Amino acid sequence: MDAPTVLAMATKTPRPTGYRCAECGWTTVKWVGRCGECQAWGTVGEVGGPTAARTTAAAAVARPAVPIGEVDATHAVARSTGVSEFDRVVGGGLVPGAVVLVAGEPGIGKSTLLLDVAARAARSGEGRRVLYVSGEESAAQVRARAERIEAMARTLYLAAETDLATVLGQIEAIQPELVIVDSVQTIASGEVDGSAGNVTQVREVAASLIQVAKSRGIAVLLVGHVTKDGSIAGPRVLEHLVDVVVAFEGDRHSRLRLVRAVKNRYGPTDEVGCFDLSDIGIVGLDDPSGLFLSSRTREVAGSCVTVTLEGRRPLPTEIQALVAPSPAQTPKRATHGLDASRVAMVIAVLTRRAHAPLTGQEAYLSTVGGVRVTEPAADLAIALSLASAILDRPVATTSFAFGEVGLAGDVRPVTGPHRRLGEAARLGFTTAYVPVGVLGAGPVPTGMEVVEVPDVSTAVRHAIGAHSPR
Repeated sequence: MDAPTVLAMATKTPRPTGYRCAECGWTTVKWVGRCGECQAWGTVGEVGGPTAARTTAAAAVARPAVPIGEVDATHAVARSTGVSEFDRVVGGGLVPGAVVLVAGEPGIGKSTLLLDVAARAARSGEGRRVLYVSGEESAAQVRARAERIEAMARTLYLAAETDLATVLGQIEAIQPELVIVDSVQTIASGEVDGSAGNVTQVREVAASLIQVAKSRGIAVLLVGHVTKDGSIAGPRVLEHLVDVVVAFEGDRHSRLRLVRAVKNRYGPTDEVGCFDLSDIGIVGLDDPSGLFLSSRTREVAGSCVTVTLEGRRPLPTEIQALVAPSPAQTPKRATHGLDASRVAMVIAVLTRRAHAPLTGQEAYLSTVGGVRVTEPAADLAIALSLASAILDRPVATTSFAFGEVGLAGDVRPVTGPHRRLGEAARLGFTTAYVPVGVLGAGPVPTGMEVVEVPDVSTAVRHAIGAHSPR
């Protein structure tokens, strides 16, 4: 074979530029039998050689652009779902054509919440049709749950489907105003290679449903699974395609469930919805303070109340501490509902700056109701609950505290102090231990005594020193 022939064959045969996993999209420069990202076998294949750049010719305009002042804004008005706590998170309701991704761990209550949303939305207007597509359960199983949580509605339609074309056909036949797909990882398209749930399938299913939602003005709720580290499963592009991303959180051993917006094109992302999950269903909580405060009537050592901000919503939370001598050389530190690293820092500050005898002592801290507190504003309440447990002197049941504790033992300001004071005053608290500067920043609720404390030692002296030993 002469040289010109070899050269011609080399130019006609494209060389692969790399290899890509069909399941997760992981790329590598050489072929391997097992994907280095998702650990799937036999899914890595060649990516074709370089292709010439392509351009798209201009097409005829079917809908010409109009001045922004002439755009009809009534099409972007949110419509209530009938669940006020869910409406609070998504921006007042669902906008026609909006696509919402609801993510959460398995068994946390996503299906129960969305089935309740579907039933209330179907009952909220005459002839308002809602389609609930279940890819994980049969229609009979969904109906059994609906009867248990009283989520039956005449215009609520159920379909147990896993094929994308069939789901689109159901939407075409029923013409609903709201579609709920549980879940997006269980739906597959016959036009795309790979099993349901892989990157290509999830992208195709989401793109098809988004196109239908936008073209027909249908609100779509997609249920998404999460991985072990808590992130949403599937490609990251899915979060960019949808309009709203909602995280459904909570401890499965607790009744409390929190719904917070991670992304929202129609409203703020600092709102949180609170729900009470029980055997008879899920109920929105306009005032969830009863879940986070104990019902004790007498003062008990080792307890202090704080007010945290979940988004813009103040939530009172009781923090309990127990200190006991350690039989081991290394004392045990255990937390539940609190950030272990922040608790360890507060213990170190108390030991070094306030001379608390915590060396050789085991410390156990927990929140009431199973609520998760990560805000630094709870530092002062953690310190006071520990000091109260060490001294065996209680903090008054009508007192609460908030403030961030620094390594120097100082108490630093936090955001929204007067929203915290207002919520505590509404619940009957009369004394607040706060950082310096709160009194001069705005009005104080009537009947509330606000004590500014510059450091942890001062806070302990004011909050606990007035009580006699038990």
